[in-house]
Parts: sequence; C-alpha cells; structure tokens
Amino acid sequence: MTKFIFVTGGVVSSVGKGIVAASVGRILKARGHRVAILKLDPYINVDPGTMSPYQHGEVYVTDDGAETDLDLGHYERFLGMNVTRASSSSTGQVYEEVIRKERRGDFLGGTIQPIPHITNEIRRRIRLAGQSLDADIVLVEVGGTVGDMEGQPFLEAISQMRYAAPPEDTLSIHVTLLPYIGATKELKTKPTQHSVRELRSFGLQPDVIVTRSDFPVARSLREKISQFCNVDLDAVIALETADSIYEVPLYLDATGIGEIIQRKLHLEEKRSDLDEWRSFVERLRTPESQLRIAIVGKYVELHDAYLSIKEALVHAGVEHHAGLDLQWVHSEDLEVRSPEEVIGDVDGILLCPGFGDRGLEGKIAAVRYARENLIPYLGDCLGMQMLVTEFARNVAGMPGANTTEADPRTPFPVISLLSEQQGVEDLGGTMRLGGFPCRLEPGTRAYEAYGQPLVRERHRHRYEVNNALLPQLQAQGLIASGWSPDGKLVEIVELRDHPWMVGAQFHPEFTSRPNMPNPLFKGFIGAALVYARDHQRTTAGSTA
Repeated sequence: MTKFIFVTGGVVSSVGKGIVAASVGRILKARGHRVAILKLDPYINVDPGTMSPYQHGEVYVTDDGAETDLDLGHYERFLGMNVTRASSSSTGQVYEEVIRKERRGDFLGGTIQPIPHITNEIRRRIRLAGQSLDADIVLVEVGGTVGDMEGQPFLEAISQMRYAAPPEDTLSIHVTLLPYIGATKELKTKPTQHSVRELRSFGLQPDVIVTRSDFPVARSLREKISQFCNVDLDAVIALETADSIYEVPLYLDATGIGEIIQRKLHLEEKRSDLDEWRSFVERLRTPESQLRIAIVGKYVELHDAYLSIKEALVHAGVEHHAGLDLQWVHSEDLEVRSPEEVIGDVDGILLCPGFGDRGLEGKIAAVRYARENLIPYLGDCLGMQMLVTEFARNVAGMPGANTTEADPRTPFPVISLLSEQQGVEDLGGTMRLGGFPCRLEPGTRAYEAYGQPLVRERHRHRYEVNNALLPQLQAQGLIASGWSPDGKLVEIVELRDHPWMVGAQFHPEFTSRPNMPNPLFKGFIGAALVYARDHQRTTAGSTA
C-alpha cells in the first residue's frame, strides 16, 4: 500500500515547507524508498504561467511541459529525478476538472459541492502523483498557511484520507515559525500552538512538528511544544536557518526524522546513505577560488524570479571548486548608466530570460559589454535572443535589428514569432513548453560542453531565431551550434571570435542538479575561471 506524508505550514507563508518536503524526500530516497512528491497550490489560476514574477517568483517547467511552482525545482534538485505535471495541482485545475466532468454529464442529476466532489478530485490527484512514478511513499506539500480560507478544501481532503486509511499509512508534518521577540530576546511558541489548534480543527493531528527559527531552540521550548501540541518530544524538530538549503537534508537526517517516519509508517528500517550529498555540501562550504558573476535581468530585486538560475550557478561553482560572488544587475540601470559603471569588473555575465520590452536595451548593452571585452557570457532564453540582436546590430550591419516581440516593425526581425504561435490568442499554457531534443554541431563549444550529439532540454518561449536572416549573421561569425532534429529551429548560438559566448533558446537551469550541473552552466563557470586566472583575480572565498 502507498504511504502518504502531508506537509503543512503555519504562522507565516514562505516558512520553508518546500525545502522541508524536498529534504524529507531526499532522506527517504537515501534509505532506498521509492518517493513521489506533489505540490497543492491554493490559487485559482490554473497554473502560474500568467502570473507576474513579483507575485509568484519563478515559473518552473517540467519535462512534460507543465508550468508549475518553483518548489517543483527544489523537488527535482533534491530528489535527483524528473517530476511530471501530476506533481502539481492548483485549485484552478481541480475546479476546472470537476466542472468539465459536470458539463460532460458525469454527475447528471447531482448537485456539485465542495464536499464530496472537490475533495474527491483532490484525493484522486494525490493518488495519481504516486501512481505516475510508481512510488511507495508520496509527499504532499500544501501551499499557503493553515487558516487560509483558500486552502480549506485541501486540508479537508487530507483529513478524509487520514480518516479512511490505517494509522500507519499516513503521517502529518507541520512546519511553523518560532518568532523572535527582540525586546525580550526570546523565541515564542504561542503562534505554533495556535497553528496546531487550527490544524486540529480539520481533524489533522501533526505527528511531527518542524520549528523554523533564526536562533537555537532550547530543549525547554521543544518540551513545551510537545506538551501543548500532543507530539512526541523527539518529533518536535528544531530547524535553525542554515547557511545553504543543501545543508537541510543533512541536518534533518541527524535529528532522526528518517527513523521517526519509518517507525510511524511501519516501513522497513533502512539506514541512510547521504555520502554523495554530504560531499557536495562540504565542497560548497570550502571553495578553492572565488568568482564574480553578474546576473542581468529585470526582476533582480526578487531573486526568486531566477531561483533555478542561481542554483544552477551554485552547482557549477561546486563542480569547479569555486565560490560565487553573485552581482545582481537590473537591466534598466544599463539604459541610463554605462556597463563599466553598473556591471564593472566581473568574470562572467549571465543574461536572464523574460518577456516584454522593459529593460531590453539594457540587456543588449550587457551583451555588447561581454562581447567587446571578451567576458564569458551565457544567454538564457531571451538572453540568447539578445545575443543575436546585439550581434546583428553591431557586427552584422543590421541597424535597428530587434525581436518582433519588442518592435513589430523592425527592419531586421532577427527574432520572430514561432510559426505555430501565429493566431494563438490564449496566453496560458500555449507557449513552446517542456523538453525537446537538440542536435549539437560537432566542433562547437556547445558540443564540447555536452560531449554528445543529441541532448534534451526544456523550453518556455514563443519567439525564435529568424532563419531567413541567419545566413547574414553566420557570415559575420555567429554559429548556430544547436538545432531541433528537423533542422528548423535554432536552439543554441555562439560566437566564433569570442572565448566563450553562448546563448540557449531553452532553459538549461531546469535540468541542473547538485553533483550533476547542467553542461552549459558548467562550461560557463569553467570559462569564467579561465578568464579570472588570466586576469589574476581568483581568490579564496565562500559561495554567495
């Protein structure tokens, strides 16, 4: 029988449920258990694809083309596996499916209600997540905070599952914040007590409470939580803020949470093997050199908008034993100030993805700065398109060249709408989404990075390189080093007369993992190391 672990959050949002859920999954997988994981998001949007990064952060894309919450990126990175669209469900998806069934006549004669119809659909999706990956344990993270009105159907569905199942088949982990009162210099447990009481109102008694804090938690506080919340003392786990999210699985494993879960779920007792993970964390803590990398985008004040990019850089840095001093550069600043002033002395420039024309000219300025100063450059999706645009304008003799997304009347539309996007009106879920194969040209930097002729990467875009103008660009030194297998779409470009200047139409950050960095990120950081050594700038230091 499949076992289910439900992870809820209390007191405040963004308390770290996703990292806890992913860490528990890693711990269980390290014990040889087959694990699946699911995020339940309470928003009514069908998916986050049309949400502003300022509201939602990064949109993470699965290999099968689902636009999902950024926590799915944590799941894949921590578990070292690809999840599917079955690992993400929103209130919008749930209601959409129930209404579709009602219109089809599946409930003919019946009145459709939150209970049982909505809760039944939620339960179906929870079970489907386990079936899709043939798991014996399914971790279910409930988005939001206990007490939120929009999350109530999810908690009700979970309560029904716990009631119907034998006690040893389900387990509840509640993650809460212990706020620190500066005036009295103490951590307070009362919000956690109230949060657990709210959880109990849905018939859910937590088996494990993970308390988050920025300060050490005394045993007396854990005893108090244990007494007031009816949870075993060893199952009240104090999780202090770590220097890196990758330390959390090691810390939680040391608390004995793996043994607690195995005991409560009547699982075969297996020992944990986190040696590979521990080795990654140790190398992360002890870099041999330090690099300055500029990340240029238009949402840089919100780092979560580029979360997977940041993590992919960390993975590549660890692979090269290099710490990273990340410089977050707003592209709009480059429209009013010079790159020398805004970007300055760096060892590499990464240009982020995005949509719309805001900050676009600043991004082009960043590309030119990297090209003319021979600074290693990696262009991510729009970052690849801006590489082509800048090259067209300033090298290939195409003044006014642009993407038709920003300028439909450009005289040189070097980036244009995908043919299958012509006439598409709906914005949600209609882009080129998910994993697609890419054929690499031998003798190129892209081929050298991957070391094989055919790779698979994930896309999220509507525009592409205009093949009609490609010959003019190639004649001046632009290399199309990656293609769709049918030879119709350019997937990777690079510059002939530059040490390492590469742009990818896909999002290489989505396939990067600890101990297995994406090859383009690995190649980029490797080139940055060479650049730094040539300029005698590498110094010992820690990862940002």
